[in-house]
Amino acid sequence: MRSGMICAALAYTAWGLFPLYFKQLVGVNAMEVVAHRTVWSLVFVAVVLTVLRRWGWLGPVLRSPRLIGTFALSALLLSVNWLTYVWAVQHGHVVDASLGYFINPLVNVALGFLVLRERLRPGQWFAVSLAAAGVLWLTVSAGQLPWIALVLAVSFGFYGLMRKTAPLGALEGLTLETLLLAPVAAVALAVWTWQGSSALVTGTGSQLGWLLLAGPMTAVPLLLFAAGARRITMTLLGLMQYIAPTLQFALGVWLYHEPLSTARLAGFAFIWAALAVYSLEGLWRSRQPKL
Repeated sequence: MRSGMICAALAYTAWGLFPLYFKQLVGVNAMEVVAHRTVWSLVFVAVVLTVLRRWGWLGPVLRSPRLIGTFALSALLLSVNWLTYVWAVQHGHVVDASLGYFINPLVNVALGFLVLRERLRPGQWFAVSLAAAGVLWLTVSAGQLPWIALVLAVSFGFYGLMRKTAPLGALEGLTLETLLLAPVAAVALAVWTWQGSSALVTGTGSQLGWLLLAGPMTAVPLLLFAAGARRITMTLLGLMQYIAPTLQFALGVWLYHEPLSTARLAGFAFIWAALAVYSLEGLWRSRQPKL
């Protein structure tokens, strides 16, 4: 249990500190950052799988068009999520990005109801309603939908839904996703390099170093998360997931000094209240005797 908590806490802390990393790449186009992240993630996980001698799963997967199609769609959702997040951090929307990951658990609940036909308990209905009220308030007060938060929450929600029903583990799944995305990413990098607009041509040594780190920066937190998830309860894991958006929110407000008006803070208060209801209801439910 203790080692599981440490692994999960390290994973969520790493994800929460991601803005510090992507801020180092402000001068690199977000699409190129995602392309590098894809290619170097594939290189990193390929090395890990080779060291662990865990390539036996790939043959059966490549002979299953349906499974490849499923992971092609999950890879597309992942790339949309990555691109939106990188763009948001680079353009001063770290707080908006944190909102997306605050909303994400409640999006998961809604998708469970709409897609998996799961029955929601009254407390979950109340939490989802509070979150919807928060999004509505943010929309009305700002005059536009909080699209960054919604794209991040919905894309990652559907990604999680697809991975929930897929038969591959975290490491194998990420390998297949990056394997499917890598040809497109490599061609894009080659074209940008040939045109002279790629960071590989115009970037500084520091930028190139940060781009090369994209592989371990992506894979290591995922491996820590997978290790933690196997050792602790889902209830505890669910409570710990708020570490990441809380750190992102703190960085956006106190380090990057992003604006946070009273009206906007009120919208966040709705979301936080929804998460409190959701977490306390789940905690109470987990302690009830099973009949």
